[in-house]
Amino acid sequence: MINIIAIFLITFRETLEASLIIGIMLAYLKKTKNTRYNNIVYIGIFAGIFGSFLSAFLFNKLAGGFTGRAEEIFEGVIMLVGSILLTSMILWMMNQKHVSKEIENKILKDINRKDKFGLFMLVFFSVLREGVETVIFLGSASLISKNNGFFGGILGIGVAMFLGYLIFVTSIKIDVKKFFNISSLILIFFAAGLTAHGIHELQEAKIVPTIIEHVWDVNPKAPIAEQGIYPALHENGAIGSIGKGLFGYNGNPSLIEVISYLLYLGIVFFVYRNIEKNKF
Repeated sequence: MINIIAIFLITFRETLEASLIIGIMLAYLKKTKNTRYNNIVYIGIFAGIFGSFLSAFLFNKLAGGFTGRAEEIFEGVIMLVGSILLTSMILWMMNQKHVSKEIENKILKDINRKDKFGLFMLVFFSVLREGVETVIFLGSASLISKNNGFFGGILGIGVAMFLGYLIFVTSIKIDVKKFFNISSLILIFFAAGLTAHGIHELQEAKIVPTIIEHVWDVNPKAPIAEQGIYPALHENGAIGSIGKGLFGYNGNPSLIEVISYLLYLGIVFFVYRNIEKNKF
C-alpha cells in the first residue's frame, strides 16, 4: 500500500494553511473596504503557485542528477530536512494564537503606506513557503515509498481548497483545530520515519556508523522475496507497507535507526506536551 494517506495529509495541511492565510487577507480587505487591492492578492497567489511549480521542477532535476554514494547522501539529507521542516510546521501551527491579527496588522501597514509591492510580497511568500515545503515533504515521502502518491496529493489539495471556500465564503463553522491536532499526531510519526530513513541513507553512504546492522529482521530471504511473496510484517507486506508509508516502519532497522526514531519521538512529544500546557 502506498503512502497516500501521508501525502494527502501533507498536501491538505499545506494547502489549507495557504487558503486560511489568503482567506484572512481577503476578508480583512473586504471588512476595511479596500477590495481594490484584491487584484494584488490574486496576482500574488498565481506568482506563488508558479514559484512552487518551479521549485518542484528544480527539485526533480536536482534529485535525478545524483548516482551512487552522492544519491544516498542527497536522499538522506532531504529526508532529514523534510523531517525538520515538517516538525517545525506542526509545532508552529500549534503555537499560533494570534496569526489572524498579525496578518491583518501587516496588511494595514502596507495599505497605509500604499505599498502594493509589500502586499504582493506578503501573499507571494505565504503561498511560496507552503509550496516549497510541500515539494520537500512530498520529495521525502517519495524516497521512502517509491510508489506514486499523485492521487493523494491531488485529493489533499482539492479538499483543502473546498474547505477553505466553505470557511470564508459560506462562513460555515468547522473545527479545523481538532483536525490539525489529529493530523499532527500522524505526521509526527511520519516525520520520525523520515528521520530514521534519513539516517539509514547516510549509513549506506558510510557517513553515519552502523554499530548493529539489524536489531531485528522480518524481511524474508530469497527466493521468497524474488517470487514477490511477502509476509504481512515485511516492509512490502500487507501490514508492513502501511507502516512504512505512514510511520517509516523498517523490517530490518539498524540500532542507530531505532535510537534516532525513538529519540525524535521523545523530544517532539516533550515539546508538544509543553506547548499544549502553554509553558512555551
